[in-house]
Amino acid sequence: MKRSPEGERGGGLEGGGPDGGGEGGEGTAERVMPAPPGALTYSAADEEKRRGVRRMKALATGLLLAVALVYGLAKWGQSAGAGAWTGYVAAAAEAGMVGALADWFAVTALFRRPMGLPIPHTAIIPTKKDTLGRSLGDFVGENFLSGDVVRLRLRTVGIASRLGTWLSRPEHADRVTAELATAVRGALTVLRDSDVQAVVGEAITRRADAAEVAPGIGAMLEKVVADGGHRRVVDLVCVRAHDWLVAHGDSVMGAVTGGAPGWTPRFVDRKVGERVYKELLRFAAEMRDMPDHPARGAVDRFLADFARDLQSDTDTRARVERLKSELLGRGEVQDVIASVWASVRAMIVAAAEDERSELRLRVRAGILSLGARMAGDERLRAKVDGWLEDAAVYVVTTYRDEITSLITDTIASWDAEHTSRKIEAHIGRDLQFIRINGTVVGALAGLCIYGLTRGLGG
Repeated sequence: MKRSPEGERGGGLEGGGPDGGGEGGEGTAERVMPAPPGALTYSAADEEKRRGVRRMKALATGLLLAVALVYGLAKWGQSAGAGAWTGYVAAAAEAGMVGALADWFAVTALFRRPMGLPIPHTAIIPTKKDTLGRSLGDFVGENFLSGDVVRLRLRTVGIASRLGTWLSRPEHADRVTAELATAVRGALTVLRDSDVQAVVGEAITRRADAAEVAPGIGAMLEKVVADGGHRRVVDLVCVRAHDWLVAHGDSVMGAVTGGAPGWTPRFVDRKVGERVYKELLRFAAEMRDMPDHPARGAVDRFLADFARDLQSDTDTRARVERLKSELLGRGEVQDVIASVWASVRAMIVAAAEDERSELRLRVRAGILSLGARMAGDERLRAKVDGWLEDAAVYVVTTYRDEITSLITDTIASWDAEHTSRKIEAHIGRDLQFIRINGTVVGALAGLCIYGLTRGLGG
């Protein structure tokens, strides 16, 4: 059962005597409000420890009362002439009481003022809580968040070797692949398409504006022409042009006839149209069937000259840049970018959800391969360990003050009395053994001193 600090105070923790000042009381139960973030909480496990502390306090106090009773009886027997042995018993009991009281004072002074008296250097934990917190933060920063300590510890652990062995097992690779797929799906689900499209569109536009495209296009076209890669395109254009002329002969002749002067006879216009159509058809057929046709050579020369102009002619390059800017500024281009992102997103999500997709299979194979390499390649392991060490050292050296301030600020925010009770619940049981040991050791020391004194004729 979680208890409030007020309820704990009601149990009589402050100013208790050697018997604990009524620590056996449970106090008045009060409604416990939710603790703020970073606040010190008092759990059921803490309450169970506290009951153990109370039992040990009762035992230590009972032992003190027992030696006090023995001392009283021994002194009574000594005055009644019961024998010399009573002096030994009285000396042992007296020293046991002194040891018990001294250790009670020392243990109590850690958590509160003994008997409620304002004795200097008592109630150490409540009054020095913030100082202890700063000291703890400094200790952690100097001894645990040191770059050399972190590097040495990571080097001893051998993370790369362990990680490689772990990743090289198929079941672990499956698990990592599934987690990555879940992360990808979650990230793509959270991202809004409009935001991504805006970012991608802006990035493409900015990158295209920053780089001149004409020289690159010219170099690529020059290589294509030199390798003859354009010839299949020319073949396709010739075939489609011939087929179109065959299918649209009337349209061609109609266009020629419609462009003739009005004073020419109609039959002459028709003859001219037929003649022009046949010549166009013959020309298209020859270009289609003759790889070495002069027109094909003219196309080759045109493309080669255009490729050189794209790379070296200032006017041509400027025209291409203007055309590029006009194209990027058109809404249709932005729509294409948006549609491309939507398609890519849908494809990635589908691949991530499908356990047998090529994407997941390749990721799994890559993880297995990486694990095998890390497990067997000492140079790779050294590189990975070096990267991890450098990253960890950077973090602890850069953010050491923030990390240690987390400790000091958290401890500073704790209630002093509540902190004292919390610590006492965890270590109080062992501290009560100090009282018990003090009683026993004091009694033995008193017995020895009394015996030596008697033996030396005191």
